[in-house]
Amino acid sequence: MLQLPTCVHVFLGLGLLFLGTGCSMTSGASESPVPVVLAIHGGAGTLLREDMTPDKEAAYRAALEEALRAGHAVITKGGSAMDAVTATIRPMEESALFNAGKGAVLTHDERCELDASVMDGGTGLAGAVAGVSTVRSPILAARAVMDHSEHVMLSGAGAEAFATDQGLEIVPNSFFQTDRRREQLRQSIADEKHGTVGCVALDAAGHLAAGTSTGGMTNKRWGRIGDSPVVGAGVWAEDETCAISSTGWGEFFIRGAVAHDVAARMRYGGESLWDASRAVILGTLTDKGGTGGLIALDREGNVSAPFNTAGMYRGWIDAAGNVTIHIFR
Repeated sequence: MLQLPTCVHVFLGLGLLFLGTGCSMTSGASESPVPVVLAIHGGAGTLLREDMTPDKEAAYRAALEEALRAGHAVITKGGSAMDAVTATIRPMEESALFNAGKGAVLTHDERCELDASVMDGGTGLAGAVAGVSTVRSPILAARAVMDHSEHVMLSGAGAEAFATDQGLEIVPNSFFQTDRRREQLRQSIADEKHGTVGCVALDAAGHLAAGTSTGGMTNKRWGRIGDSPVVGAGVWAEDETCAISSTGWGEFFIRGAVAHDVAARMRYGGESLWDASRAVILGTLTDKGGTGGLIALDREGNVSAPFNTAGMYRGWIDAAGNVTIHIFR
């Protein structure tokens, strides 16, 4: 694993939190610099301190740490970045706290329709599923599409048939539904489009990977698909630049090819992870009226988490197992 200098630069303005190039994840001068190996988000949106009770905040922090440690265990045992991504996202899909898997928001027809994607930075391969309603783990279905088919994206009944053929667990749609989401549908709380989960990882071989999973937006109709399963919008990974997972108003992320745009700025413009991610989220996305954020990780273990909303559930873990979690700006 690459070792970084000991200087630390932390930027907190305008909803950004970034450990920049040449930074370390140290807590004391005697420790060796340790790069970040895994970062996650649990959605960006209207997350206000005054609405967050101590118990609720503790629950979110515990869920985020559980996910981080699940992926970290894979990395520290020599596992691949892709294996770490799926291992990290699975607990968040199983938690009713997030808008992915169990606890996903409801459509206009009072169903859960789930989307997910993965991308491997070493091979350039990707897989995605869209509009599935009975696959217990959409992220595993997306991984199966990448690993066991010649395709990139499968949708609806076809994706579910493929998942069944692959031996993935199938559940009734009621498994994903919760009273909290039913109440949000009744109140038409459309801002719940912000609740996607995602992960980016760097393994010991220097390979990057990314994954994203979501239930989409509350009260969606007509088979609406957001950015989460769209390669280049909701997910991107390439070893030469970075791994990205997006969260926010999907239509804007699709139009702007947000995840790919960050990588392209790094590849063709020579921008740092900090500059590229900041320019895309606080510049391009914001200027067009889009809201949301992303997590990004580069090959040196630098992590960036810009967002233009009131908050974003986010966290990362370094190779030594030190966890950092933030919710608000």
